[in-house]
Amino acid sequence: MNRRHYVLGAATLLAAVSVPAIAQRGDDDGEFTILQARYGTDRNHVDVTDKLREFARRDRRVKLTNDLFGVDPDPGRDKYLRIYARDRDGRERRFDYPERAWIDGGQFTAWGGGRWGDQNYNGGWAGNPYRDQPHDDGGYTILSASYGNPGRDVDVTSRLRELARRDERFRMGNDTFGVDPDPGRGKRLIIVARGPGGRERSFEYPEGATVDGAQFVGWGRGNWGR
Repeated sequence: MNRRHYVLGAATLLAAVSVPAIAQRGDDDGEFTILQARYGTDRNHVDVTDKLREFARRDRRVKLTNDLFGVDPDPGRDKYLRIYARDRDGRERRFDYPERAWIDGGQFTAWGGGRWGDQNYNGGWAGNPYRDQPHDDGGYTILSASYGNPGRDVDVTSRLRELARRDERFRMGNDTFGVDPDPGRGKRLIIVARGPGGRERSFEYPEGATVDGAQFVGWGRGNWGR
């Protein structure tokens, strides 16, 4: 092998080794490790951890539709995907996603790699270990919030702060912010926040979704926003 072929071969080998390593580091950037995922209602729900793992390996974001898991544990009623996870300090918390919501795997460790799930875990359906703890346990600090669609949205940071002071969780509807920036079209709440290491990321909530402030620092006190 001449020198030119040797250099090209080494570069190709380095690329083959380096790309998965970079992807691996990025995959581990999340703050929470999934223990279990369940789908359904308070009355009837099923374990969908393995099925969610399959979707996670295909895409970083998953839309929760009625037929996503191929099962309807409680026909005729609105259902939720409930993810139980543990943060880097060993504390557990719960993430709720209503039908039609987007699940962003960016906040979960090893989301795409599927290296999560605990067959022995049983957190029940209603339990939430973070419910009675201070809101400063969240991992993200809100910078701004907007409502609407691209090119037709409004800043709702102040209004969101008012809602946060009243309740840790609320369900977002058309009248939540008292404005309709894009009549006749479905709109979204976009929260921009800063996470560990100073990195910014966006949280997206469609109409009808439940906004849970437990993952945001200082949510109930409202001492956030640019």
